[in-house]
Amino acid sequence: MKRLIAILSFLIIVCGCAIAQTPVQTNGALNVVNGQIVNKNGVPPQLRGISLSWSLWQGRKYYNPAAVDWLAGDFKITIIRAAMGVEPAHGYLQEPDAQIQLEETVVDEAIKQGIYVLIDWHDHHSNLHLAQSKAFFTQMAKRYAGVPNVIYEIWNEPWGAISWDTVKNYAARVIPEIRKYDPDNLIIVGSPHWDQDVDVVAGDPITGFKNIAYSFHFYASDPNHQERLRAKGDLALKKGLPLIVTEWGVGESNGNGKFDRTLVKAWFDWMEKNKLSWTNWNLTDKQETTALLMPGAPVNGGWTDEQLSPAGQYIRGQLRELNK
Repeated sequence: MKRLIAILSFLIIVCGCAIAQTPVQTNGALNVVNGQIVNKNGVPPQLRGISLSWSLWQGRKYYNPAAVDWLAGDFKITIIRAAMGVEPAHGYLQEPDAQIQLEETVVDEAIKQGIYVLIDWHDHHSNLHLAQSKAFFTQMAKRYAGVPNVIYEIWNEPWGAISWDTVKNYAARVIPEIRKYDPDNLIIVGSPHWDQDVDVVAGDPITGFKNIAYSFHFYASDPNHQERLRAKGDLALKKGLPLIVTEWGVGESNGNGKFDRTLVKAWFDWMEKNKLSWTNWNLTDKQETTALLMPGAPVNGGWTDEQLSPAGQYIRGQLRELNK
């Protein structure tokens, strides 16, 4: 066996070729060091990928292994976000077993594909569902403890008027439930005003736990998400707050609006300059600016250019270019 390995290694060197590694093999377990999310080599991995839509409505049907495989192989994503709906009809509060099955289907396939995956508690009012959140993340942490692919996102977009104190108090109760079973994997905490007030968070970050980062959201063409919002991100980064863009879209915050490529480029350049990882919203076939698929697109991937929306064609092109 040792002789065989030596021969294979020699052939690789002679041929000048290398065995392809998955994103997780390349980057390993993620950590927060000196205000940045870094890989096993201590450098920002800048993961880029797709957020599935709510695990409800049109987006639910794309929570299947074939769709994940297509995103990994064709879109070349290095991270996927599984946005598990909590409050709406048929969400976790009403049908926890069904929602857990959808979430685990995506997470397990992401692990199989060697990409990172965000387990997203997609709830605007998580502070009102603390017991359910703790139960959910306890179950997830028990199942995926130590699996380097897995990232926990414990509150999606706290509703507008919710304070940082409320978010912080919620996090202080949920994080220990995860850490009982998974002491190391990255945990993402939301911020007030739909994950935009990261400048406020930077003045009073969570302490006492390692590997905690914060989500930052924007919609590139939204009139309210321009220089002033980027300045919030800049201030947070300057203060050493580790950020990840777990959701952004090419349109406006309502999912529609104009797809303004100039405004999108400004945000894209900002993320690249700051080496921020991101997932783009969203994989669904809804008739909407930020939806990546045209209505009726197949559920199992294999999407043609005609089945991709303008946003889908653009994001696919960017991912294939940047994640080469």
